[in-house]
Amino acid sequence: MKVKRKIIKIDEELCDGCGNCVTGCAEGALEVIDGKARVIADRFCDGLGACIGECPTGALEIIEREAEEFDEAAVEEHLANREGSIPPPASDPPAGGCPSSSMQTFTQPGTDHTVGDLRPQVGNGASALSHWPIKIRLVPPHAPFLKQADLLVLADCGAAALPSLHAEMMAGKVVLMGCPKFDEVGDYIEKFAQIFTQADIRSVTALVMEVPCCSGLPVIVQKGMQKAGKKVPLEKVVVSTRGNIVDRKQVDA
Repeated sequence: MKVKRKIIKIDEELCDGCGNCVTGCAEGALEVIDGKARVIADRFCDGLGACIGECPTGALEIIEREAEEFDEAAVEEHLANREGSIPPPASDPPAGGCPSSSMQTFTQPGTDHTVGDLRPQVGNGASALSHWPIKIRLVPPHAPFLKQADLLVLADCGAAALPSLHAEMMAGKVVLMGCPKFDEVGDYIEKFAQIFTQADIRSVTALVMEVPCCSGLPVIVQKGMQKAGKKVPLEKVVVSTRGNIVDRKQVDA
């Protein structure tokens, strides 16, 4: 059934066929055909626009038009079929490539591999990152690592400011990183609504900087919960520009 909704439009005059947008689309909705990027099926495109930032020529934009509804089940089948027909990627992406569209769960010594309970033993400077991708715009709501997860919704600047981030905040959590100042708030709310609807999230920790532009991130998470009709424990952690935790409290979701 067709509905009026947001979907990607590609300007063929501007598109140079570089393929960057293809790797930026976690749903596999885009392919380069005859030297131009194209939406291969409307039902694969969620309309959130994660691919737009990958385009060097500005050929992509989000528009509203009549299109088939986004079909999560069709996307999962499409991705499974595509993975079955394409050789697995090397451990390191090729130069100039982007692994954004490849969902990964990392295995680390001492990890409990139960989905939603990833607990790497962090020490000696080891990374606590348990999955990829991590950008809010790139993580698909159906990602396996989201199921029954404890989320760490992290303001971009927090990763640089808090020296103990991996050891104190990331262990056992699924990280979603973004910036409410420069990204589209409406898209964030919709993405979180989809995540809360599909993933049975256990808890959320929102880590923000002590600057005004960061304050909206916990609110975005709350609105996503409300839109999904969910109530999930939410903790707000505030970090100073000098890298100290200055406030930490539960927020009424």
